[in-house]
Amino acid sequence: MVAKIVSGKSIRGLLNYNESKVKAGKAELIMVSRFAGETSQLGFNQKLQRFEHLTDLNSHVKTNSVHIMLNFDFMEQPDYFKLQQIAASYMEKIGFGEQPYLVYKHEDAAHPHIHIVTTNIQEDGSRINLHDIGKRLSEPARKELEKEFGLIKAEGKELKDAIAIKAVNIEKAEYGKTPTKRAITNVVTAVTRDYKYTSLAEMNAILKQFNVIADRGKEDTQMFQKKGLIYSIIDEKGNKMGIPFKASSLNGKPTLPNLESKFIQNEEKRKPYKEDLKASIDKVFTAYQQITKETFVKELANLNINALFRQNEQGLTYGVTFVDNKNKTVFNGSDLGKAYSAKAISERFSNQDKPVHQPQQTSKPLHLILSLNNRPVI
Repeated sequence: MVAKIVSGKSIRGLLNYNESKVKAGKAELIMVSRFAGETSQLGFNQKLQRFEHLTDLNSHVKTNSVHIMLNFDFMEQPDYFKLQQIAASYMEKIGFGEQPYLVYKHEDAAHPHIHIVTTNIQEDGSRINLHDIGKRLSEPARKELEKEFGLIKAEGKELKDAIAIKAVNIEKAEYGKTPTKRAITNVVTAVTRDYKYTSLAEMNAILKQFNVIADRGKEDTQMFQKKGLIYSIIDEKGNKMGIPFKASSLNGKPTLPNLESKFIQNEEKRKPYKEDLKASIDKVFTAYQQITKETFVKELANLNINALFRQNEQGLTYGVTFVDNKNKTVFNGSDLGKAYSAKAISERFSNQDKPVHQPQQTSKPLHLILSLNNRPVI
């Protein structure tokens, strides 16, 4: 879990931001603390008046609004009750348990996260000290909550590392009616910034996970000859939807010449993650005496690795690409070594699954079995 606290001078602006998200269908109010009345009966003015009742008690304090964001790893999917428990416990630990606050669950990113709106002015008009609250109170609270609720630890992570990329919603991709260009830009910007890829094909292996593709056109076209590049939305079958957008028209200008400079840099940047990916692949195989291709792909997905096998028109497999979303790297199987090529891996597949015997653990997914097996002996 990653926590971020932002103080401000406009409780109205903060409340309006979250309420506008609710109206747009991108957020939901899931918890109300120390407000009179039922959640469904509270209107905007009632919520604002509750906060302003306190801020008016000390008009000398200009920084009187507090915006808290609790971000969870995208592999976690805590339900409403768990989010409410986490929010209440967090507020208590940082000294805001007696303050009125609102908890919103936002849906505008792939990772689960909540926003908490409150004020630091108390019932007696005094203010809660916000100086260095992140280090003094929030960090210890975060670590305690990770243990208490079994959350994925964020130790050493920056906020951006906890935020996953939100795929373009192809059902809402109505060109001219929805911000499609913005959605494509968000995906492309995050992928080009965070992932380490060494070719356009590798970059597309990542982009396709988020319903986007980069296209140079056919080799005999002028666009291809001039190294042009366009980005399009694709459906679940890989078919392009609607009109494409030129790379030069997107923020950051992810044109082919600009990407090619990244290809070279990423050759070195991805090297430290090569052995980790090979180890993950090996662990999948060692957990089974026999394994089908489908199970192999599924077990890697449990480890946040996407295995993409390439086939020709005759249905023969000629390549495999591994997208490691944990380490944000991409490797072709042959880049990992001869034993990880599509041919070598395919030869290890069987027509049935036969797991290595795991007493009382056969119902657990592989990533949990591996974590149990890797515990130190006490």
